[in-house]
Amino acid sequence: MSSLCRSSNSVWVPLRHASASSARSRLYPHASSSSRRAMTTTVSTAATVATKRITRTGALSPVRPTLSLMPLTSRSTTSSFFTAPHRQQQLRGLRSVGKSQGRVMILGSGWGGFKLMRDMDKNAYQVVAVSPRNHFLFTPLLASTSVGTLEFRCITEPVRSYTRNVEYHQAWCDTVNFDKHKVDCTLNLSKVPATHVQTATGKEGAIGSTNNISLDYDHLIISVGSYSNTFNIPGVKEHAFFLKEVADARNIRSRVLECFERAEMSRSDEERNGLLHFAVVGGGPTGVEFSSELHDFIREDCSRLFPGLMNHVSLAVYDVAPTILANFDKSLAQYCMNKFKRSGIEVRTGTMVERVEDGKMVLKDGKEVPFGCLVWSTGLTENPMTASLEGRVLKSKSKRILTDPYLRVLDPEGKVIPNVYALGDCATIKDHDLPQTAQVANQQAIWLRKALNKLAKQPEKSFTDVTAPFSFKNLGSMAYIGNWEALVDMTKINEKAKDSGRFAWIFWRSSYLTMSVSMRNKMIIPMYWFLTWMGGRDVSSFQEYDRRKRLMNAKRES
Repeated sequence: MSSLCRSSNSVWVPLRHASASSARSRLYPHASSSSRRAMTTTVSTAATVATKRITRTGALSPVRPTLSLMPLTSRSTTSSFFTAPHRQQQLRGLRSVGKSQGRVMILGSGWGGFKLMRDMDKNAYQVVAVSPRNHFLFTPLLASTSVGTLEFRCITEPVRSYTRNVEYHQAWCDTVNFDKHKVDCTLNLSKVPATHVQTATGKEGAIGSTNNISLDYDHLIISVGSYSNTFNIPGVKEHAFFLKEVADARNIRSRVLECFERAEMSRSDEERNGLLHFAVVGGGPTGVEFSSELHDFIREDCSRLFPGLMNHVSLAVYDVAPTILANFDKSLAQYCMNKFKRSGIEVRTGTMVERVEDGKMVLKDGKEVPFGCLVWSTGLTENPMTASLEGRVLKSKSKRILTDPYLRVLDPEGKVIPNVYALGDCATIKDHDLPQTAQVANQQAIWLRKALNKLAKQPEKSFTDVTAPFSFKNLGSMAYIGNWEALVDMTKINEKAKDSGRFAWIFWRSSYLTMSVSMRNKMIIPMYWFLTWMGGRDVSSFQEYDRRKRLMNAKRES
């Protein structure tokens, strides 16, 4: 049986009964003699593989050629299969040839970045993810973890779980070079010992690992989120806790427990009152939900564990606005304020903080408020990555990146930067300001994923031809207010779609349970809710118990 090779027009050509030169001339009539000789090895290899397949299966199965086996400059009919996608890439400014639509680099693993990383078409795009955090964080339930209602694993989903076809780098993005399509990053990894190797000359050398890397991209999606806004008030960064990451929730839980333990050993009522005053600055959903969770923890668990300290415990919410939950319906916001007052949570609106010191908060009116734990939740501001783009992209007054209605980043002159998109908290649409919520980032990610996947199927069209402009649909807001009660505000959809109390709490829990990103979390979240209801919250504290190491760490910090 003669060996066979398949050409581009699906005709199987016998090779054994023809000379090599005649076979080359017949398959590649337009190629030069040197090119024909170089292709002989390719043809012979394909024939051998085809023969093996025939022998093994008894049927003739085609052998798919690869890009490295055929020069793109060849004018033969066989090479036309490869030149068409390559020319499309050149026309659209794509530099990577690993996938037909190039490399899509996603900065961030939050609501926008994680959604895109999971759902992008991996057959058309080479997806590259860059984020200092190696997990997705379900932020609506973060306040519950800070007091032990849920454990931290319940609200996280590792990025590596979805990186089978994704190139992931655990790093911060420092700068972006739009002209060279490069991103400079710093790895968020602890230093590891150098690797010692023996060179060819017999000398031993050390290969140290570098923390700086540079990555190429064809499409760039900026979804890096934002930082908590301190409004440059002195002492906030040094003495207050934020509630943005799992590490923040762990630190808050440890501090609350330490305050009770210290107060238990104190013999001064004044010291106890200061240690057990918990202050929350910011009357938005995050501040209200944390205050509610903390109040439940104190009422249900601490009252049982530290019964002699309950007369010294106080909890207060401070906000510069005239009311808390300003973005909610007025009747719902008033319901929350009334409930807080009945529960013993002090609400101090119209209050401004002048500075924060160790264990003490100084207000604008000169009053000093001692505290054991201060949680700061007063809004968002740009992070260092978006700050590094100052002067190279158009920004709003609140320092958010401005995009056109297609989420494409604008330069300082208002022109679109090719193949660069921004979404989530770090960006907003020009002349159409969007709220900085997870709901916005999630909808933007779904829209952009659909648009880019459509573009991959219709590469001859432009981005604006395959999709309509992004349009945000406000689905409402929810907030937990303690004691198995919540607020649901969907008046943006229907004026009467609002509720408060126990039924709203059931709706709040059911909605967030449904929105959890994995089946694993959907199973363990209700399990921990049940365990908390049955046996109370876990008050274990995890820290360094080696006294020598603690002394060394304290000396290093000082």
